[in-house]
Formats: sequence, C-alpha cells, structure tokens
Amino acid sequence: MYFLSDAHLGSWGIPHGRMQERRLVRFLDSIKDKAAAIYLLGDIFDFWYEYKYVVPKGYTRFLGKISELTDMGVEVHYFTGNHDIWAYDYLERECGVILHKQPLTTELYGKVFFLAHGDGLGDPDKKFKLLRRLFHNRLCQIAFSTIHPRWSMWFGHTWAKHSYLKHKDIGVAPYMGDNKEFLVRYTRQYMQNHPNIDYYIYGHRHIELDLQLTKKARVMILGDWISQFTYAVFDGEHMFLEEYIEGESRP
Repeated sequence: MYFLSDAHLGSWGIPHGRMQERRLVRFLDSIKDKAAAIYLLGDIFDFWYEYKYVVPKGYTRFLGKISELTDMGVEVHYFTGNHDIWAYDYLERECGVILHKQPLTTELYGKVFFLAHGDGLGDPDKKFKLLRRLFHNRLCQIAFSTIHPRWSMWFGHTWAKHSYLKHKDIGVAPYMGDNKEFLVRYTRQYMQNHPNIDYYIYGHRHIELDLQLTKKARVMILGDWISQFTYAVFDGEHMFLEEYIEGESRP
C-alpha cells in the first residue's frame, strides 16, 4: 500500500513542472507490479476544476499512468484536497480511480487507517476556514461554473500560483511541536473517541513527520512531490516513510 500527496501538478509557480510530472509517473511505473493500492491524499493537481463537458488540459502522462494502473487491477484512491476540491466524476469514469471527498477510516491487512488530506482538520486560520467554506459551497461552485473556462481556469491557476509563491517566499513552517501542530492536536483529540485506529496519515502541510503518539497510534505527514518526493509504504506489517530517488527508494 502506497501513500503520497501534494504534487501540485500544473502549478504556474513551479518552473520544472513537466520534469516533476515525469518523475511522478516514473515512480508510479516503478511500483505498478507490486502495489495492491495507491492512496493519493490530495492536492495532486495545483488547480483542478471539472465542467460538465470540459476538464483541464494537460496532465496526460499522469492520467495515462493512473489509467494503466487501474486497468491492471491496482486500486487508486484519490482524495480531494484544498486545490482540487472540484473533482466530480471524470477521474472515476475515465481513469478508474476511487474518489474520496471526506476523510476515510479503513482496515488494511488488519490495521486501521485514518486517511485525509488534512485541510480543515484543526487548522485555526480563520481566513482559510472562510475560503474553504466558500470553495465547498455548492451554490458558489454552480456560480463559478457559469464563467467561461477561458477565464475561470486562468483565475484558478493565477490564484493557486499566488498562494504557492507566497508560501515559497515565507517558507513552509517546520514542525511546530506536539502542542502547536494542528494535525497532531486534531489527531490527539480524535483518537480519544476512536481508540481502534493504528495509523493517521495526512498530506497538506508539506512536511515529513512520523510520530508515535501512543503504543498503538502513529501519525504521519507525507511531505510533498515538489521538492521532497516522499511517500509512505505499508507492507502488511510495517509502515515506512521513504524518499523516491531515480532508480531507488531510500528509507
């Protein structure tokens, strides 16, 4: 079982975007014969918006590889993040993925996993909370769909680029400690009423984290596929956080 997130494919702020997409595709190709399932935990695209008859251009290498995997019988689970909220049925219908718009609790090889992108889970940022409510609002989505794709897609990519460059200039906040890291705080609170969960796995924060909270519960944040190229793999007994290097994986 493989878990990865935050590739932000198609970002206008990433100068090596085509190379980045090819690297992700090569990684997926390297695991296709041993993966039982792949979990893509959100923000794989920097901006993705589906109209009824129009989908974003590009990403052909990635979408082709995902389709190949599902045709081979590999389960590919796609979780929407805060950059690709607007995925509807195209990825399911054309590429065969299993789409998740909410966190998922599932059992894999006898272990219980809580899987989510991570946005909206304990984040104290009021501005982000407001934007998230607007982006998820069905009436707002319908209104946005009335805009011609020529302008709506430009607006979406420009907004996403501005967000990326802003965070790039500031830098991703490093791990803030158990008492301040909002995903860890959320997990500690959630596990009080869900003591059966073994692994909590998130994206969103663009940091690598592997933290044993209790003897049973472990939380992992997956890093990203922009500069870190990190992922988690579960072999049925053990969970590892690894880095993809061309031709090999390094624990």
